[in-house]
Amino acid sequence: MSTIRTGLIQVGLKGDPESNTPDQIRDKMLAAHWPLMEEAAQKGVQILSFQEVFTQPYFCPSQDAKWYKAAEKIPDGHTTKLMQEFAKAHNMAIVVPIYEEDETISSLYYNTAAVIDADGTYMGKYRKTHIPQVAGFWEKFFFTPGNNKTVSGTDWPVFHTAHDVNVGVYICYDRHFVEGWRGLALNGAEYVVNPSATVSGLSQHLWQVEQPAAAIANGMYIGAINRPGTEAPWNIGKFYGSSYVVSPRGEFLAVASENKDELIVADLDKDVIRETRDQWQFFRDRRPQVYGDLTKG
Repeated sequence: MSTIRTGLIQVGLKGDPESNTPDQIRDKMLAAHWPLMEEAAQKGVQILSFQEVFTQPYFCPSQDAKWYKAAEKIPDGHTTKLMQEFAKAHNMAIVVPIYEEDETISSLYYNTAAVIDADGTYMGKYRKTHIPQVAGFWEKFFFTPGNNKTVSGTDWPVFHTAHDVNVGVYICYDRHFVEGWRGLALNGAEYVVNPSATVSGLSQHLWQVEQPAAAIANGMYIGAINRPGTEAPWNIGKFYGSSYVVSPRGEFLAVASENKDELIVADLDKDVIRETRDQWQFFRDRRPQVYGDLTKG
């Protein structure tokens, strides 16, 4: 089957970061997602994706170690196990972006997305590669840069799901770096999801152009997910939602609102990937042998 149905869910913060524990917020966020997940199942979604650190607030405006308690093991933590059960029950692959504590080294934390296949199998994970450290986004306090080396030696893992589509992940700030998009495409990605937490300002203009440009440059579909609303006590700005799915031609296939909890659904036609790549031939015409100096520190 060449057509795959994908779904993206964006949800504003539930709970109070000042009075609720990370576990309480996690449970409130999971409860808010559940009806939208059920809706996705009813609509036949085959690949479902959530926003960055979807069970928690975007806590990086603080430098408060209390949020270390929000981290979960992967795949043995609460949220991953729950999503495995849902995936199996509904024959749905799921990309699950959560705050991760390393499975072997305690107090080593990552911004991660677990990838679960449609039969509930844990396939692997992607850890955010590029970690910002600017006012309001103190991510290096919370996240270690990802080391995503696979058995083949690549930093850009791609997961072949039971629905016969190759899925990659690139998280939030990663999207500003063209190298990762290309790395995922070269490893066979047909659909890449970009879970994000981004607020109004210059970012909102970039949100509208960067992922379509990456989709065109690499001949693949991209699903971009952003949370809506504001989050006290930090109030760094409005998370403007506007999650969307874009085609290899840069066409917007589905777009969410700026300010509400929402599921959007789009059908991905894999034949369009081949048609677009045959038309533009960017992979034939690239010259990696002359790019060596670009990667020197």
